[in-house]
Amino acid sequence: MSRKLLKLGVAASSLGAYTWALRTDHETVNSIGLIRLSRAAYSVFKISVIYRTNLYGTGLDHESDEYLQIKSACHRHGAENLLDLCCKNKGIYIKVGQYVAALDYLLPKEYVETMKVLHSHAPENTLDDVSRVLKEDLGKDIKDLFSSFEEKPLGTASLAQVHKAVLHDGQTVAVKVQHPFIRKNCKTDLKTMEYLVKIVSWVFPEFQFQWVVDETKKNVPIELNFEIEASNATKIAELFKECKWLKVPKVYDDLSTQRVLIMEFVEGGQVNDLKYIKQEKIDPFEISAKLGQLYSKMIFIHGFVHSDPHPGNILVKKTKQGTLELILLDHGIYANLSRKTMVDYANLWLSILDRDRIKMRTYCSNLGISDKVYPIFACMITGRTWDSIMAGLESSKRTKFEKDRMQNEFPKLLPNITEILNQVNPEMLLILKTNDLMRGIESTLKTTARMGAFQVMSECCVKSVYKSRIDDARDRFSKLTNTMAKYWLLFKLNMYYTYLNLRSGRFIFA
Repeated sequence: MSRKLLKLGVAASSLGAYTWALRTDHETVNSIGLIRLSRAAYSVFKISVIYRTNLYGTGLDHESDEYLQIKSACHRHGAENLLDLCCKNKGIYIKVGQYVAALDYLLPKEYVETMKVLHSHAPENTLDDVSRVLKEDLGKDIKDLFSSFEEKPLGTASLAQVHKAVLHDGQTVAVKVQHPFIRKNCKTDLKTMEYLVKIVSWVFPEFQFQWVVDETKKNVPIELNFEIEASNATKIAELFKECKWLKVPKVYDDLSTQRVLIMEFVEGGQVNDLKYIKQEKIDPFEISAKLGQLYSKMIFIHGFVHSDPHPGNILVKKTKQGTLELILLDHGIYANLSRKTMVDYANLWLSILDRDRIKMRTYCSNLGISDKVYPIFACMITGRTWDSIMAGLESSKRTKFEKDRMQNEFPKLLPNITEILNQVNPEMLLILKTNDLMRGIESTLKTTARMGAFQVMSECCVKSVYKSRIDDARDRFSKLTNTMAKYWLLFKLNMYYTYLNLRSGRFIFA
């Protein structure tokens, strides 16, 4: 093992020496990728040394308090090094860091907690960088485009940052500007990531994260095209036009390009800003209920799912009428689910809620999951232990003990989880990411025990399954029979959850 680490360290040092030896301006620009590669390789080397030196050679009992304390310290130190790498290399590294922050069922809590800062405090670019992109894409200077432009960004994400501005006609807008070097570094960074993941897998065989690289390679080029984001925003606004509590900011198409997106400016607090929520007297259970309704309809009814619901992309506010409004931002990545995937996933959730192991196995198989790991997959999509699933999710609360147990036990199942992520229908990978982020929001809001979430989701699953059956029915009698079965099942669900609600004294928001 030490020889592997030594080779990695030598490679990192050699790359660094070669990079800084370059002299001409042209060569210096072209060496940026090598600098980033050198920095990334050296960071992986340092993290590997932390574990190898301080943990793996101790000879301590893995269940002892001393070993667990050392292990936690190694996780914290490793996470800090990874965060430093993400902040220095920016771009795609920030995107991966944000994903790490969402994997609370898979990765040690020290990594999850450390990387969460990237959801809303990614490194900023200078005003000169922003101005250059605007000039290149729109052919005008900032003063020609806007009557005022705030230099300090409202927020900075992995691929872009957003500024508040006012157009010359008086309209206040949000200006999303892509980081200037992101496209140039994209291919190099993706190759670097793939290379480093392979090295980590070589040094630590239990860590197999090629699926992260594959998903990033597929999704980043889409996210870098803001015209796709504008189209997604328009589509989701149309799909949910009946939801008066959902706000999707309007896009100014005539002032937007692949690297610049100018939108209607909206105000609100981040969905995880507990101080703001308390100050505005917003009920966190209502926030969770609306989010649950929104995402259940996206997944099970429309098959068009906003797949980056980290806290920086969802705002909340109270309207002048005193009602709650959710504001959905950043529409770069959506999961487009086929009807088959949508129905199989809906059936899987119904079988989980029914505690029906045979059907769970069947629908997991339809989604590409083998029989031997289907219980783990059920735990992954619910964020609950197998014992809790068998006890009934709708009637058992997720306790701190259960959360700690999952964080301690799931890393031990890495080989099985890796097998699942390599097997599962590719459409499901974005859904798993979405589930992770949504659970993180509910955990922050302390609303994970919501019974209403299961009612809304159950109803959407039933509607999805029976819509498919009705559409496939060959005659009117079959259509009528399935329609009646759907409404009868929805009625029974409503009665069941009403009973649970009355028994527990908990209110379910519509």
